[in-house]
Amino acid sequence: MQVTETLNEGLKRGYNIVVTAAELDDKVNEKLTEAQPDIEMKGFRKGKVPMALLKKQFGQRLLGEAMQESIDGAMNKHFEDSGERPALQPEVKMTNEDWKEGDDVHVEMAYEALPEIPEVDLKSIELEKLVVKADDAAVDEALGNLAETAQDFKARRKGSKAKDGDQVVMDFVGKVDGEAFDGGSAEDYPLVLGSNSFIPGFEEQLVGVKAEEEKEVTVTFPEEYQAENLAGKEAVFTCTIKEVKEPVAAEINDELAQKFGAEDLAALKTQISERLEAEYAGAARAVMKRGLLDVLDEKVSFDLPPSLVDAEAKQIAHQLWHEENPDVEGHDHDPIEPTDEHTKLAERRVRLGLLLAELGQKAEVEVTDAEMTQSIMQQARQYPGQERQFFEFIQKNAQMQQQLRAPLFEDKVVDYVFELAQVSDKEVGKEDLQKAVDALEEE
Repeated sequence: MQVTETLNEGLKRGYNIVVTAAELDDKVNEKLTEAQPDIEMKGFRKGKVPMALLKKQFGQRLLGEAMQESIDGAMNKHFEDSGERPALQPEVKMTNEDWKEGDDVHVEMAYEALPEIPEVDLKSIELEKLVVKADDAAVDEALGNLAETAQDFKARRKGSKAKDGDQVVMDFVGKVDGEAFDGGSAEDYPLVLGSNSFIPGFEEQLVGVKAEEEKEVTVTFPEEYQAENLAGKEAVFTCTIKEVKEPVAAEINDELAQKFGAEDLAALKTQISERLEAEYAGAARAVMKRGLLDVLDEKVSFDLPPSLVDAEAKQIAHQLWHEENPDVEGHDHDPIEPTDEHTKLAERRVRLGLLLAELGQKAEVEVTDAEMTQSIMQQARQYPGQERQFFEFIQKNAQMQQQLRAPLFEDKVVDYVFELAQVSDKEVGKEDLQKAVDALEEE
């Protein structure tokens, strides 16, 4: 087998590979010899079929396998000897298209090599970690929000008109073509106006009603309504209003705390404080991570595989285009050409991605099975009732597994760098932290 270099420019590589006819014949014979003991053929005992007959019967089929294995072997040996790693799957094509049995096989292989990543003195990196304490004002604000979610309703003054957000207690009977239908009636039903829990258009017609008033509400069931006998039909609901109630926030006391699983108000405040500081810490970590990436981007420079940059730039352009055109759900639109700005961002992402991968490999960072399982389960919660199907889908899909594994790996590498870097704490208010987070989203 002969491998000859034809291109070596920057990260671009090209090679000619020649697999001789003799090598292919040896490979076929090797395969036949290995399989011979298990082959049965009419007129011969098992394992006693002559090699010449085996070659005539199976040689043509094994020749293709031998050819593929020989080319793969040559490629693997090249990468092992050279120490190079291709950025993407190498392009391989057979150049003597008029090949026939007994000829040598000529193959061209082309790829872009991953660059040498320069060493980085991680201990010299200086980072600032924003630290925010959950003060009394923040805890009280969170308590107030909880009280609103646990709101109750109290009767409005007699004669008051119902407003959006009020609760209307009523009896109602719904009819289609003058006939009452199953599920269209209720008594003492508490409906919060604006909750969108009834058919579209129903709640809006009750704004302005008063207690002891009767109101007819006319609506049309949606065409895709689950009950086929009602889909697309007009219905008239006769509503007898019994009470009109306004929302009131729950009192902030031990009873409220117990509604949220705390022993008393003091315990609830402690829980809120811990939750807030965990949220602040998560936001601060995101800010510090961006700071780290900025430092690494400035410190490290190396050639980038054009194919990786081009693919990343197209992905960025495509994603941003869909964000600007949310009404377009499919991907059967014209290609989105990346701009210089997209390419510049792609270069940063590829450079940092290769650098973090190198740092993680040298530090022997690994994503454990338990971490992957936890990540999959978190994703599965987005599909209530279909968690098992989602889990099985991920297990069978290597590409999806890699998409979930990549951010886990990156975060573990970032944490590894944090441990080595010089990190100084800086106490700030939550407003300053929010500004720093907003700045991340603007970039």
